[in-house]
Amino acid sequence: MAIAADQVGSPGWWLQRLGKQLLDERKDDTDDRGETTPGLNTLRDYAEGRAPLPTVPGVDPQEVATWMRDARTNWTSLVLDSPTERMHVDGFRFSQPGDTSLGAQAADDDATRIWHENAMAADADLVHYGALSQRRAFVLVEKGDDGRPVLTHETPRQVAVEHEQGNRRRLAAGLKMWRDDWTGQTRATLWTPGEIHEFTTRTSNPTFSGRAAELRGWDAFALPNGDDGTRPNELGMVPLVPFVNRRNRRLTGFAEHEDVLTVQNRINLSLINLIAAMKYGAFRQRWAAGLEVDEDPLTGAKIQPFTLDIKKLWTTDDPDVKFGEFSATDLVPYVRAVEGAVQDLAAISRTPPHYLIGAVVNVSGDALKAAETGLVSKVRDRQQAFGESWEQVMRLAFRVLGDEQRATAYTAETVWRDPESRSVAELADAAVKKQAAGVPWRQRMEDMGYTPAQISRMEIDRAADAMHAQSLQDDTVPPPNTVAAGRRRYEERTLIGRSTDDLSIAA
Repeated sequence: MAIAADQVGSPGWWLQRLGKQLLDERKDDTDDRGETTPGLNTLRDYAEGRAPLPTVPGVDPQEVATWMRDARTNWTSLVLDSPTERMHVDGFRFSQPGDTSLGAQAADDDATRIWHENAMAADADLVHYGALSQRRAFVLVEKGDDGRPVLTHETPRQVAVEHEQGNRRRLAAGLKMWRDDWTGQTRATLWTPGEIHEFTTRTSNPTFSGRAAELRGWDAFALPNGDDGTRPNELGMVPLVPFVNRRNRRLTGFAEHEDVLTVQNRINLSLINLIAAMKYGAFRQRWAAGLEVDEDPLTGAKIQPFTLDIKKLWTTDDPDVKFGEFSATDLVPYVRAVEGAVQDLAAISRTPPHYLIGAVVNVSGDALKAAETGLVSKVRDRQQAFGESWEQVMRLAFRVLGDEQRATAYTAETVWRDPESRSVAELADAAVKKQAAGVPWRQRMEDMGYTPAQISRMEIDRAADAMHAQSLQDDTVPPPNTVAAGRRRYEERTLIGRSTDDLSIAA
């Protein structure tokens, strides 16, 4: 059976268009000037330390491959890991400016519940790393069997999307294509704002020409209810949210290590040359002049009269024989070549040098902070772009729940953990100074790095401690359940929108 693909905007047309785009992005692309843009396969190989083997003149490629297993140093992994480990989402803020009602706090709590229901505290790192290493990552928002939103991380190796013409924020269609290991078939799901289509084919490696009038071998995937694989899209929009890295370099995304692939190749070549020099030139080669060498009577090959050994002495009865040795190859230039390439990699990728060389000697804290300034700035820039995507994910999740008010809350804010490394003493000192400047208590706690859940617990305990201290000042014997009473009083006052700072004064 075949699926028609000749009508623009039809399900078959989108399947062919997005399917070809998905497969093409995996391969390298060479333009008219001979410049090669790495594909997703190449980016993944570099990220996992599988860079192509360098060519060394006069050395067997198989020997180079053997050396590469020992010489390979995956510097690009540090370029990817260093920003990823500093990007952590602590929560979301849906409240309007100046809104201190319980409803505003409940919005944050509901978003936190959705976040933890889907284990995004762990999977968010997969999304961030995927976007940094593969140019893009996606989060799919669906309704689960219990009616709750389900968030899943998707990769650009399986997902392709296309925006509406002239609008880089709204998606016209999205496709996910993957191999079903249970059945051995290839399946595809196509989302448009109005419908969802399911397809399947027995081909394990489908291809798309981009011009075919129909797609042969593809069938509509039969749904459990007997439908033909088409159902309405209840959300009214494509439920895929792209996380695009460095959109300013390329609209479709630019990988974090894409700038330094050639530097990694240079490092690999220098290391292979270093190993070759160590093996063939670092050891002092001996020579002998005027020495008769016997031959093997069977093969005619020369018989080596001496064996290189530190415990052996070479001697001969022939007074005309002379021995000598060649000078060893200086390895310092090779080492410096590697060090110079690593410095280039650090400068281009804004990775702190001490992350790469792994040595910190007599360096002050101010010097380390200055060395990390570029990395912190880079992380904040990525957080700004990814934060917009996370907010869209949560709005879609609330749309699944039918909460239209929060589904259109465009003032939502992603609460990121501070990417800058600070000591506890620095944070505490800054909090005291911010208190003197009039910064609210909750904001000070966020600046100290506490999560919204921790701050909520501290608010209750803080109110209870204030009531206990007030009872002691009144010379009254505190009841045994002072803490419980403080919690109830705090919750009652929260219902009328009073702030915690007011409670500590009036309690």
